[in-house]
Amino acid sequence: MAHSTPLPTRSDAPISHYRWVVVALLFAIVVINYIDRSAISYAIDPISKELSLTASQKGLILGAFGVGYMFTTFIGGVLTDRFGPRIILTVAVILWAVSSALTAVASSFFLLLALRALLGLAEGPMFPGLTGAVAHWLSPKERAKALGYSLAAVPLALAIGGPIVSGILSLTDWRSLYWILAVGSLVWFPLWFWMFRNRPEDSAHVNEAELAQIRHKDIEVIDTGRGTGEVVPARSDNATATTWKRLFTNPTLLANYWAFFVFGYFLFFFMTWLPGFLEQKFSVSVANVGWFSFVPWAVAGVVLLLLGNLSDGLLEKTQSLRISRSWFIIVTQLIAAVVIVPVAFTSTLWVALALITVALASSMGANAVYYAINVDIAPDRSATALGLMDLFFAVSGFAAPAITGWVVGSSGSFTRAFFILAALAGSSVVLTFLFHRPDRDAIDHPYPDAR
Repeated sequence: MAHSTPLPTRSDAPISHYRWVVVALLFAIVVINYIDRSAISYAIDPISKELSLTASQKGLILGAFGVGYMFTTFIGGVLTDRFGPRIILTVAVILWAVSSALTAVASSFFLLLALRALLGLAEGPMFPGLTGAVAHWLSPKERAKALGYSLAAVPLALAIGGPIVSGILSLTDWRSLYWILAVGSLVWFPLWFWMFRNRPEDSAHVNEAELAQIRHKDIEVIDTGRGTGEVVPARSDNATATTWKRLFTNPTLLANYWAFFVFGYFLFFFMTWLPGFLEQKFSVSVANVGWFSFVPWAVAGVVLLLLGNLSDGLLEKTQSLRISRSWFIIVTQLIAAVVIVPVAFTSTLWVALALITVALASSMGANAVYYAINVDIAPDRSATALGLMDLFFAVSGFAAPAITGWVVGSSGSFTRAFFILAALAGSSVVLTFLFHRPDRDAIDHPYPDAR
């Protein structure tokens, strides 16, 4: 049974802004998440020396995270749409803290492999949960901006995580590092469980004026038979509900999945192999490599923030999702494809870092747009759509480190690895240009008359 309930559009009380507190909580957990998952790239050399690992074994350990991640990121999306992000993210954080603690006592290649996969399993629901929260707490006109704020935590975590982790490793051993990471992960979830509710309607901190702003139009309250009163946006006349078939066949979603795979390949390549590349080609020590990697990630974070805001600004100005979403992906991936190849041939450290910075910032710049597209196209199953997109991301999380480890081990250099990056980015540009049509496919278009 469904009925429409008009939301109030005016209130004498000043509008509350609690949705941005929710965004701040999401930002914080993404920082913790990425420091945890990226620490292995700095710890892998001392680990490999202690356990006598080969280059291929190092690549497998670095990539094992993606194997675990791919199993739970899609399931996590389904569970988030079913139970809400509050409980799903709480359980996920506890599990990945346990994984970090167990890593601290690992004593063999196969045990480390299993524990990295376990960390991937635990962290899989993270971004579906984030997307589910944003889908309920932000209007379509603010989603890219909110996602930009939340996801800017990824490059920020990788920027500050490098100096922090390498600094800890210079003072103690890698086992102590993982004990510290385990404890740090447990700080966030009590705040989340106490301050967050699955829907703004259920939060005592959200007044009617803010709720009206979040629900930019009338909403449908659907009785799902579970007593949850699930809320989804009212649909325009020419839109359809999100079916399983639509999730697997819609051209815009499929192009978005592939572009996100390419984004993930870039991200995991630099997250896991940038320290090794700088050490091998430019003889940068483990103690200093974190500082050399700071600038590329920091610039990427600033660009991500700016482009998330710019995407929503362009959407308001042009009323076109094609311009404000699709072209962001096309342009940023094209820049990444062009600038990444020269990195393989330069022998000057500052030139390599400058090119890597541009490639990273370009590749990550559209990150918020990938997430926003899922909410635009499938608002009623946004976490499931994100989970499916994140499945492609998980594959890249295994493929990028493992393939790079094999290429470097067999050729002795990173040259072919950079050519692979360029080819993938080029494919993303072509497929997005041809098939990414969000104005045609969006269920929850903020300007339905602009179709």
